[in-house]
Amino acid sequence: MFLRQTHYKKTGRTNLAIVQGYRDNQGKAKSKVKLKIGYLDEMQKIYDDPIAHFEALATQMTEEQKASNSITITLDMNEQLSADETYRKNYGYIIYSKIYHELEINRFLNNARRHEPFKFNSEAIMRLLVYSRLLNPGSKRAAHINKDIFFDNFDFSLDDVYDSLDHFDEISVPLQQHLHNQVTEQYGRTTDLIYYDVTNYYFEIDKQDELRRKGAEKNGRRDPIVQMGLLLDTLGLPISYKMFPGNTHDSQTLMPTLTNIKKQFNANRIITVADKGLHSGDNIAYCTALGDGYIFSKSVRGASQDFKEWVLDEVGYVKYGSKYKIKSKMVPNAKIKITIEQISKKKKKKEMEVEQKWIAFYSEKYAIRAKLKREEAIAKALKLIKNPSKYQRTFDYGAVGYIENIKIDKETGIIENVKATLKLNYAKIKEEEKYDGYYAIVTSEMDAPDEHIVEMYHGLWRIEESFKISKSILGTRPFFVRTEPHINAHFLICFLSLLIARCVELRLGGEYTVENITEELDKVACSNIQQNLWLCDYKSELTDKMNEVFGTTFGKKYQTLKDIKKSLAATKKKK
Repeated sequence: MFLRQTHYKKTGRTNLAIVQGYRDNQGKAKSKVKLKIGYLDEMQKIYDDPIAHFEALATQMTEEQKASNSITITLDMNEQLSADETYRKNYGYIIYSKIYHELEINRFLNNARRHEPFKFNSEAIMRLLVYSRLLNPGSKRAAHINKDIFFDNFDFSLDDVYDSLDHFDEISVPLQQHLHNQVTEQYGRTTDLIYYDVTNYYFEIDKQDELRRKGAEKNGRRDPIVQMGLLLDTLGLPISYKMFPGNTHDSQTLMPTLTNIKKQFNANRIITVADKGLHSGDNIAYCTALGDGYIFSKSVRGASQDFKEWVLDEVGYVKYGSKYKIKSKMVPNAKIKITIEQISKKKKKKEMEVEQKWIAFYSEKYAIRAKLKREEAIAKALKLIKNPSKYQRTFDYGAVGYIENIKIDKETGIIENVKATLKLNYAKIKEEEKYDGYYAIVTSEMDAPDEHIVEMYHGLWRIEESFKISKSILGTRPFFVRTEPHINAHFLICFLSLLIARCVELRLGGEYTVENITEELDKVACSNIQQNLWLCDYKSELTDKMNEVFGTTFGKKYQTLKDIKKSLAATKKKK
């Protein structure tokens, strides 16, 4: 607080008042009268030196307020809201700010823009886009419109946001390298065992381009898609990602991705864990040639008859209770088919032999899950059989697979013989039932215990969960960008957001999911009461845990803007 002297030229008199200085939501300096005193000439009749007296009083009032840790406010019940101010701001993002700055993303981005010709602050733009993606995913325009819901000062235009996307695309690879170095140093990451999988994202557009191509979309849609390969470490933290045109088969993405990671991250021997979509002779041969290892799941239903018989044969299984069993065998000369490109640019398959271990295991839990999934598909198939004219078009190939005599154009999904006599394929259902609950793995790790191989394979659920987080919680699609550099930048922002979310999850001991965390942090907000005083209105078990782990002050009912800014500044300090 301080003494304000207001001189009126018309009367020649000076008015005195003790006021408190503060900054509004936009950071502009303002003040509010705490004590009206009166005119200086009248005060001179009472005090020898009224200026010195009331300056001392202002200092005393400030010290008393600090000592009492209380504030007296006066509310004007007729006060109106201002359309230019944001009276409620998110405070939960302080957790994301801490991880963002611990990973020194700010330092990397500030260095990257140092010699660039543009004037906008690309680091601040990335910060806004990441915080918005984590808490309220939407378009880049929506993030800019809502930028004032954060306490950070994001002073840039929407054009600056779009212009920054080209820059983000250019620095994507070195930024991933920087993040890998930081995670390795801070979290003890190792890359001797990695998880890899591929997913795709569709675009609601008609025209294809070099990146957005029609391919096998996960849900059977016929829109152009892009493929994204994602690498995870054993902690469940994303290592890197790579984009592919939509018409690239899943199995064709592994080799270029492994080449990149070995070159970029100086990885030695890598054991790649991947699902059956990545299981191909080419990938096995590639891993073998590099001296690396692999753990690939193998389709039992689609395997050779000899392999199926071996899986179903009870001989060799070791039982763990009544609901789980496992067996394996060494195959010194397993035959795989690899693609050879001839001088004429034609490709043909050639057989080669590799040393492998085959592992089969049965789980009652998986058997129940397979049965339920099949029953859902059969129920859909029965509806189609009962009324085929109602389903003249379908992309539900799971259900269609159980129907005899049906013909479908795979490009359009149109049923070409609607009037045909359709019936359920009971023979196929009976054949599939035999394999419910059985899984198979092929691996290069001959000496590793079977249980350890299966345990490593089961870690693959983390990458499947990461795809779900990316698609649902982080809202990777729908896309609001069009050019390839902007699409790539969008995926970089989503990758950064996923890594930060996973780091928070890990730091909290895995007790809470990413969905739990994002929902809670979205609720941690503060409302401006008056001047620079804010009311915080959310507290939970999870916010208490965050206070314990991250040193935050969630649950404190009242905070000054100075306190909030101080807490945010603390997250930006180098450890």
